[in-house]
Formats: sequence, C-alpha cells, structure tokens
Amino acid sequence: MDIKQSKKISYSILDLASVKEGHTPADSFAASFELAQHAEKLGYTRYWFAEHHNMINVASSATAILIGHIAGGTSTIRVGSGGIMLPNHAPLIVAEQFGTLASLYPGRIDLGLGRAPGTDQVTSQAIRGANFNMPHNFPKDIQKLQNFFSDDNWDSKVRAIPGEGLDIPIWILGSSTESARVAAAMGLPYAFASHFAPTHFTEAISIYRENFQPSEYLEDPYVMACINVVAADTETEAERLATSVQQFFLGVITGNRKLLQPPVDHMNNVWNISERYAVSQMLAYLFIGDKEKIKKSMQAFLQQTQVNEVMVTSHIYDQAARIRSYEIFSEALKEIQLG
Repeated sequence: MDIKQSKKISYSILDLASVKEGHTPADSFAASFELAQHAEKLGYTRYWFAEHHNMINVASSATAILIGHIAGGTSTIRVGSGGIMLPNHAPLIVAEQFGTLASLYPGRIDLGLGRAPGTDQVTSQAIRGANFNMPHNFPKDIQKLQNFFSDDNWDSKVRAIPGEGLDIPIWILGSSTESARVAAAMGLPYAFASHFAPTHFTEAISIYRENFQPSEYLEDPYVMACINVVAADTETEAERLATSVQQFFLGVITGNRKLLQPPVDHMNNVWNISERYAVSQMLAYLFIGDKEKIKKSMQAFLQQTQVNEVMVTSHIYDQAARIRSYEIFSEALKEIQLG
C-alpha cells in the first residue's frame, strides 16, 4: 500500500455527483469527469465517490461504475470509493468489481468501506431484500474482502476473479468512535466523515491513533479528514457561493431535499434561527474564503488535528466556480509548510 507520512499534506476530492437545479444526473457525471481531469493536473491525490441511495440531489449510487468512468478519463490520480457501504453488498461482489477496476487501472484504485447503508430504512430494505433482518458484521466482511484479494485464497472453493492477488488498498470510513476502533484493530487507514458528522471527529481520530495495531497493510496510523471547502477570488464571492452547500444541508436537516440550489444573496430569507444553528453544527468543518483565508484556516486545522490527508467536497452550483474553488484550495495547500 503506497501510504507514507509526509510533511507536505496530501489533498483529495470527494464527489457525490450532486444534481443541480435545472440539470440531470447525466450533466452531473459530465461535470465530475471534467473536474477529475482538472484535479489530476492540480496535484490532487484521489478522486472518490460516495455511495448514497434514494436522494434526488445525489447521483453517485452506482459507485463502482462512476469510478471506472473517471479512471478511464484520467491517467495518474487514484480513483475510489468513499465509500462502498458494505451492508448493501456481498463481499465477493465487491471483490470482483474492484478487482475488475484494479485490473483495468492498475495501481490507481482505492476501496473505502462504510458500515452504514447510505440511505433510509425503507430503501435499505429494498436493497437488501430478504437479507434485511440478517445480522451484519462489518469487521468480518472486511476480513472476507481481504481474503478474496489474497494470494492464499487460490485453493478456496470461492474465489474473486479478477481480484485475487491484487493490491487494492482498503480504507475504513467512519463518522463515529466505533469505526475508529475497527480501523485501529485491523491496521488500516482511517477516513473520517467530518464534512457532515463533526461531533466525534477529534475523539475518533485520537482513539484510532492510540489503539492502532501495525499490520501488513500499514505500519503507522494514517488519518484522512473530509471537509467542506468553498473558495473564490474574494471572500464576498466565497460567502455567496457557500449558500448552495448551506441550502443542501438545510434539506438534510428538514427532510425537504431539493436539487442543488443556486447561491442566494441572503440565507436569512431561506432558514430560521434554529435551522441555521443545526446546519452550522453539521458544517463545523466548512472552510470559506479567498486563498489567504483558506490557507490560514487550513494551517490551523492541520496543526490542530495532525491529519495526514484532507479530502475536500464542494457543493458549488456553477461548474466554473467549482473548478476555481479546487484550484484555489490546491494553491493554498501547496504553500502550507508543516513541521
């Protein structure tokens, strides 16, 4: 697994293939394709898709297919899942799918795994069918995947072809302390969903580091934090653009989900005081500003958390502004020196 400690922070992208007001999922996929090509030139390490279901504003439900689409249009950036939700899939199928991807794009595929269904209970039941009430053991399913990828599985009655013998890095994703303990016990890299679940972030990464057990996959703890970033050439413009992500999370809070909305001049016309507070709690790790402000706030965040990598998600309505935000963030990160 090519994961090493470094004083230069690595930075990556999490994409939900957000569907914008007035657009279609096909438009979202085209926008992701364009963004990934820019990200590769800008020095981003990874481009991951998150698995969600039954959300009108998120089109990344068929995660493995989108990974192949993006990997086929790029040449160096790593592409992967942030993540595959294991309750929804048999480990063998995941092994075959990612074995296929890793065979097509060797050395470039990441497999991030989550233990939540990535959807509501009714949709989860539709996905799992008769297996809905069966117990699910996240660590055991991870071990099954590791076994399918292992050379030692060659004489088993059930084999992952392709997949067997391939070096496909497995990441543990989480938004709680429980996932931190799983990642630590298994000696795997840990990616925390601080972009929407910031409450247990510092506690979880502390537990992970304190309990980490070196493995054949990873010698030292490796933490990646996912954050929201909206950057622009001026702070005023960044604040205006950020109203789209604020509206996105307002839909999460209220249950009134809409397609990604254009920015507005004043959020006070959109939310009430309690809704504003709830959204701000979820978006505790939302970084807004011009290059200098982003640089300053990220320097503080990195020094405080000592994470190895940051993964950025940016719900920005205008595609050109979205690409520009990632450009500014890249420029800011490259100028940060960590001791």
